[in-house]
Amino acid sequence: MSHPNPTPNPTPNPTPNPNRPSTSTPPPGSPGLADATRGRILFGGDYNPEQWPEETWHEDVRLMKEAGVNSVTLGVFSWAKLEPYPGAREFGWLDRLMDLMYENGIGVVLATPTTSPPPWMGRLHPDTLPRDEDGRTEWWGGRQHFSHSSATYRRYAAAITEDLAARYGRHPALTMWHINNEYCTYDWGDEAAATFRRWLRDRYGTLDALNTAWGTAFWSQGYGNWEEILPPRHAHYMKNPTQVLDFKRYTSDMLLECFAAERDIVRRHSPHAPVTTNFMPIWVGQDAWKWAGEEDVVSVDIYPDPRDPFGAQQGALIQDLTRSQARGPWMLMEQAAGPVNWRGVNHPKPRGLNRLWSLQAVARGADAVCYFQWRQSRQGAEKFHSGMVSHAGPRGRTYQEVKRLGAELARIGVEVTGSHSPSDVAILHEWNAWWAGAQDGRLSSEFDHPQVVSAWHRALWEAHIATDFAHPEHDLSAYRLVVVPQLYLLTDAAIDNLVAYVRGGGTLVSGFLTGVADEDDRVRPGGMDQRLRDLFGIHTLHEWWPLDADETAECDGFRGTLWSEEIESGDGVAEVLYKGGELDGLPAVLRKERAWYVSTLPEPTALRELLTGVAAGAGVRPVLDGLPPQVEAVRRGDLLFVLNHGREAVTVEVPGTHRDLLSGQQVTECLELERYGVAVLSS
Repeated sequence: MSHPNPTPNPTPNPTPNPNRPSTSTPPPGSPGLADATRGRILFGGDYNPEQWPEETWHEDVRLMKEAGVNSVTLGVFSWAKLEPYPGAREFGWLDRLMDLMYENGIGVVLATPTTSPPPWMGRLHPDTLPRDEDGRTEWWGGRQHFSHSSATYRRYAAAITEDLAARYGRHPALTMWHINNEYCTYDWGDEAAATFRRWLRDRYGTLDALNTAWGTAFWSQGYGNWEEILPPRHAHYMKNPTQVLDFKRYTSDMLLECFAAERDIVRRHSPHAPVTTNFMPIWVGQDAWKWAGEEDVVSVDIYPDPRDPFGAQQGALIQDLTRSQARGPWMLMEQAAGPVNWRGVNHPKPRGLNRLWSLQAVARGADAVCYFQWRQSRQGAEKFHSGMVSHAGPRGRTYQEVKRLGAELARIGVEVTGSHSPSDVAILHEWNAWWAGAQDGRLSSEFDHPQVVSAWHRALWEAHIATDFAHPEHDLSAYRLVVVPQLYLLTDAAIDNLVAYVRGGGTLVSGFLTGVADEDDRVRPGGMDQRLRDLFGIHTLHEWWPLDADETAECDGFRGTLWSEEIESGDGVAEVLYKGGELDGLPAVLRKERAWYVSTLPEPTALRELLTGVAAGAGVRPVLDGLPPQVEAVRRGDLLFVLNHGREAVTVEVPGTHRDLLSGQQVTECLELERYGVAVLSS
């Protein structure tokens, strides 16, 4: 049905308060993922039926039901179809789809289409288009071409969201709202400059406070008028690092404002339906700890490379982080059933790998396993990105594997959904530390924060030690062991939290270049906060010694990579020493009671042995002992998932008698797993 209306819905655009994006948390009794799953694992994916003639829709529904699909996401990229010209509303096709899904028992995750505005918006309203740091306009013709700070964009986004929510908020097919898609836009334009200044006013209050925080006495950067302040646009030489840090904070907050505005609209019309948006894996542009608190459901897109020997570990890292942000079950919003289309070489998934990685996500807390997308596109930029139904059609291997997975998820859903197993170990990760540590003027470009986090997570993953993630200011008292791979920036509250954790009986292991800067990226006296130096037994940190890509630092019993530090230790501190070179005889690893400091990145085997030993001393045990290489064991509630990431069949010892929920067979003491095989064991 069409509802011509030459002007957008006059929903007012609130005055931005950029430093304080909406902090409205769901009220008691508000919906969550359990309201959408209802005792089953959601299974399905993005469905873009507007790309196909309507006669295909009924064939799609038949295949969905055959594959056990119970959820589809509609409307993610449908703005131009829903609003073909300003103010028009073309809902007839979506009415028919919503009804069709409901009639066939398939729930709908309905998206607001605001990630990709129609071409007419950019043509009529150039202010809605973002600009890069060189001032160049990012034009329509791709996706995500919107300025988060544009009042015009926000009005149109609110209007289409309002009308969608009013029309479908009570539709019986609706199970969840999906706001926008993969928020990731930056904007250095004039309207962004104005909102950046307002954000800074709210953060600092006065120019004197801003000049102090930014250290503008350096290079004659002192500001005497708010209008002089710009986003960190292209400059002759390196930019002010705290200005860049604040711009990243501001961008995350502005995107969160956009999300919260649409979220609040759909909540008003359908308070029964949970709201989410999809994170990208370890995406630099969002403070995901902050964002997670604003969602009813935390969801993420995961795309490990099938040829990456550490693909399973990368998937596990993202799953652990997402589960920790959700504080329980979460949603795998997107994955690929086969190849993607954006790597240099896009490899398909070998037979069985899609099932294995999907069940790995369930083992680590996912109550929804979904894909981009249902049917592989025949045209457009992603026509070589796989779908649940590939170009080969329903006879193709991809769809046949999807059918098997759908049946298995239905088999285990009742016993899996809603369960959660906290870990004894937490890895600390924080976006402000990442942003600040990535500045142009850093001591080494050979590493970045996610690389180091991944190395530490891999060491624990290979030791079969389950991990959560946590923010450095979170309550850590429930953990036996906390590891800090590398946090260049730490607030005073975070440092006090770590000190209190150790004094309260916890065991802490920290990596190099941690606690160097405060929240304004101001280097702390001594190159590391005094409280941390006292905690680790560091008398003086003389110099940082970054290593070249092919350089190592010899230590007692192992070699260090990426980094080393010239440290003078205090009395009574257990040490592993550097051997040879400028740091010969100086401590590489320090231990003071329950606090450890590792001033380099040990090679993988050494890091795993170090963390395994510390974990054992803290009372942390592997999920299962004696597992073969490439086999992963994960506990979720009362269930034990055993996953073979290898290409050869293996035998795994599993003490006791169990029932495999996937095969229905009884397992006593010994489990046989085929290549990429999985068992879900109930005692």
